[in-house]
Amino acid sequence: MREIDLLTSVHTSTKRDYLARVNAFDKSECAGVAKRFGYDYWDGDRRYGYGGYRYDGRWLPVAQALAATYGLKAGDRVLDVGCGKAHLLLELTRAVPGIEVAGLDLSDYAIGAAPEEVRPLLRQGNATALPWPDRSFDLVFSINVLHNLYNFDLRTALQEMMRVTRDHAYVCVESYRDEREKMNLLYWQLTCESFYTPQEWLWFFDQSGYTGDYGFVYHE
Repeated sequence: MREIDLLTSVHTSTKRDYLARVNAFDKSECAGVAKRFGYDYWDGDRRYGYGGYRYDGRWLPVAQALAATYGLKAGDRVLDVGCGKAHLLLELTRAVPGIEVAGLDLSDYAIGAAPEEVRPLLRQGNATALPWPDRSFDLVFSINVLHNLYNFDLRTALQEMMRVTRDHAYVCVESYRDEREKMNLLYWQLTCESFYTPQEWLWFFDQSGYTGDYGFVYHE
C-alpha cells in the first residue's frame, strides 16, 4: 500500500465558505436532498451539492497521473467505482488511447448526464455489489466516494474492489488531521457517513483486506 496524492490540486481549486454552509441554510434539509443524488445534488443550487456540475477540464491532470502511476496502456481495463458524470473516465480515454473503461454509480441522473462517448460504458449500481466477475480490471479506483458509505457497507465495497481487480487499486477519501479540519469537514459535507482520521482509515483498510493504494483530501 502506498499513499499517493492525486487530488489535492482538484480539491483546493474550489473555494469553500464553511460557515455559510451551516448558517445560511437548513443543513439537515440540504443533506437530505443531497443524499438522493439527483438533479439537485449535481446541477441544482449550491446548497445541495455541486451547484451546477459544469466540466472545466480539471480531471485531465488526474487522468494523466493515474496513467503514469499505474503504467496504463492500450487494452488495459479500468473501473471507476462511483464515477458520477464520468468526466475522469472520458479523460482517461484521451490520455491513454485504446484503454477500456467502465464506471458504476448509484445515481441514474449522473449516468444520464455523462458524456455520450462513455455513457454506454456506465452502469447504475451499488459499490457493495460490483456487477463484474473476479479479476476483471487492471485498475479499479474510487475517488471521493467511499466515505459516503456506512462502515459495514464500506468494508464490503473495499472487498469488492479487491475482488474485481487483477492488479492495481486506488481509493481517495475525505479525512481530517486536527479539530479544525474535522469541523470544516462536518460543516461542508452533505453526504459523508464515515468520518475517520488517516490512521483510522488505514486500520479500516487493513480490517477489510484492502491492499491497494490510497489518498486523502482535507478541508483545511
